[in-house]
Amino acid sequence: MIDRRTLTTAIGIGAAAALPVGALPAAAATEAAAAPQAGPRRAPATPGGRPGFGALKQVRAGVLDIGYAEAGPAHGPVVVCLHGWPYDIHSFADVAPLLADAGYRVIVPYLRGHGTTAFLSAQTVRNAQQSAVALDVIALMDALKIPEAVLAGFDWGSRTAAVVAALWPGRVKALVPVGGYLVTQVAAQKDPLPPRAERTWWYQYYFATERGRTAMETRRNRHDLCRLVWEEASPTWEFDDSTFERTAAAFDHPDHAAIVVHNYRWRLGLADGERRYDRYERLLATRPPVTVPSLTLAPALDPFLPTTDGSAYRHLFTGPYEHRVLPGVGHNTPQEAPQEFARAVLDADRL
Repeated sequence: MIDRRTLTTAIGIGAAAALPVGALPAAAATEAAAAPQAGPRRAPATPGGRPGFGALKQVRAGVLDIGYAEAGPAHGPVVVCLHGWPYDIHSFADVAPLLADAGYRVIVPYLRGHGTTAFLSAQTVRNAQQSAVALDVIALMDALKIPEAVLAGFDWGSRTAAVVAALWPGRVKALVPVGGYLVTQVAAQKDPLPPRAERTWWYQYYFATERGRTAMETRRNRHDLCRLVWEEASPTWEFDDSTFERTAAAFDHPDHAAIVVHNYRWRLGLADGERRYDRYERLLATRPPVTVPSLTLAPALDPFLPTTDGSAYRHLFTGPYEHRVLPGVGHNTPQEAPQEFARAVLDADRL
């Protein structure tokens, strides 16, 4: 049993295996070894005085040497927390201690192209299509001998967690995806969104140009672009310079620009994926349901969400399910609202 007493005090809590990894083809098996409300604002985010993460760990997993933070008891039930772009592991710097105190082993990896995660070979394609990134998680779990885990994420992390849950449900005990079902259908991306929604995604179209690629390859432009996305995506979050700089260090990575640009170009159908992932992408194009227990979060101030009631994706979660709206919270949900995020993880594990 998990000791929930500490987490209850801290955050006020009341208390079918499609495509098993063993069935992967040889190449992939190698890689796998409610309405918006303003709400009260939280205290400004400052790294000062926080314990943060201790020394990072590294493990060879699939095509990567993955850097990750770990907290909590070594033999506790596992939670894998997945960040997005332009973010890093520090989005979970306040979530991880809450879950660790509740008895969980918390694993927070850097995505490919971020922080201390590096490709093992210079010849590996710098690919960021959704199934490739999802297989990174499977490879990480295999390398750490984790048979199943709760997966929780936002932004790219939501998508990655949902892909793993949809294709390998036997590896996922429960799921907490911010924004719901974010699995990409490349063909559907050809249809334009309403103009206001299109404007929100300005950087996606910027990265479709060589001008955008050059900006991402230039440190000052990359730094300022990422900070602007933070400000727009979390309109009332009062983060300070040191909070942003702590994360921005993860973008000073030789493959960062290539990974980010490929991710957004691939989603729009402007860049090819690798043929080795075609079987997974064909399955994902059918919008496979998530059958594992899931608790979806909708931050009310997230500019990327057209609505927060979850009705657009409710039918895609066919297992035990709960949906929550977070008033006064923007896109970087775990860092803006760590207590609410930790509570969602704990409650999803009890569905």
